Amino acid sequence: MLTRPIDPPHRLLMGPGPINADPRVLRAMSAQLVGQYDPVMTAYMNETMALYREVFRTGNEATLVIDGTSRAGIEAALISLIEPGDRVLVPVFGRFGHLLREIAERCQAEVVLREVEWGAVFTSEAIERAIVETRPKVLALVQGDTSTTMCQPLDEIGEICRRHDVLFYTDVTASLGGNAFEMDAWGVDAATAGLQKCLAGPAGSSPISLSPRAVERIRSRASVEAGLRGEGEAAGCARRIRSNYFDLAMILDYWSEKRLNHHTEATTMLYGARECARLLVEEGIQSAIERHRLHGSAMLAGVIGLGLEVFGDVEHKMNNVVGVYIPDGVDGEALRGALLSDYAIEIGTSFGPLHGRIWRIGTMGYNARKDTVLTTLAALEQVLRQAGVPVTGGGGVGAAQEIYQQERNG
Repeated sequence: MLTRPIDPPHRLLMGPGPINADPRVLRAMSAQLVGQYDPVMTAYMNETMALYREVFRTGNEATLVIDGTSRAGIEAALISLIEPGDRVLVPVFGRFGHLLREIAERCQAEVVLREVEWGAVFTSEAIERAIVETRPKVLALVQGDTSTTMCQPLDEIGEICRRHDVLFYTDVTASLGGNAFEMDAWGVDAATAGLQKCLAGPAGSSPISLSPRAVERIRSRASVEAGLRGEGEAAGCARRIRSNYFDLAMILDYWSEKRLNHHTEATTMLYGARECARLLVEEGIQSAIERHRLHGSAMLAGVIGLGLEVFGDVEHKMNNVVGVYIPDGVDGEALRGALLSDYAIEIGTSFGPLHGRIWRIGTMGYNARKDTVLTTLAALEQVLRQAGVPVTGGGGVGAAQEIYQQERNG
């Protein structure tokens, strides 16, 4: 049987992620492989660590990438920080808070939830109150939840956790690179991300950074695999981490100067992760955040200009994604299908209580640009018109252009 080579159609991915990868990232990923202990490869690993320290805004030595999608990073962090029976507090304001709950439960934690209505975020006072009430060992909190488009303020949470001797983990998959994140200044102990959103790459690698406090917890559970242990060397802690692949104690040894074998590094993904960080650092972290803010603001103004109602607390919306209510009488999936088939543009649906109620439109990574915003708004106007929705001709593009004009005028 003959098969054809992969030849995907052209698509403009303007949903909540993944997005179109930066061509420079794809070029980096086409480079030839080298051995995992080749000096060139270990130098790339060290360079990747240094670049992500700048991206996470941290001095943490334990800053590296986990092989696997962003969920792999989450699981590595939680399985390595949580021991069975530990109490873990998870404030939930969208689908991905429930994911943290799911993974923590699989780590055999005693999980305590606090929830707010989707479209809102937690106050720092509410989180501190929950910490005082529940006395957890770990706080697990999403920063940007694309299911609701909300961005949880974190700047006061780390100090609260330090006062109450709680380890603070946050998932920054959807927010890192497009929204402010200050790992050290905010007192975050562990953070994980993915490449497929504001970092402008493909899914498959998960950057992670760990504070000395987090590393101390992880090292207290370290073990050495049989076959790697020296003669007479003990296996290690009886409380060892309950995953081999996601054992951060072993992964840290692999990324350290010890280079103690754990797995074969996913070379091509490392090339991509390194290039994502290099491009972000070259642009400037603050400049990248400002770029996402500008184009996100233009998209927000544009959907309002089309007469669409925005979902959630706009004051706490992420820079890089907006949720809009599907107009009454409109088949949301049919309209998304028309946008894809007629204009090759993809926007997102949503999950759980918001499924069928909102669309999610992203402006992130390589697609956080003026041309993609205006193209999406122009196409959206046409499919809305075809669906019988009354729209003002040029209302979306015009409103977005006003944002760009204001920016030019300073």
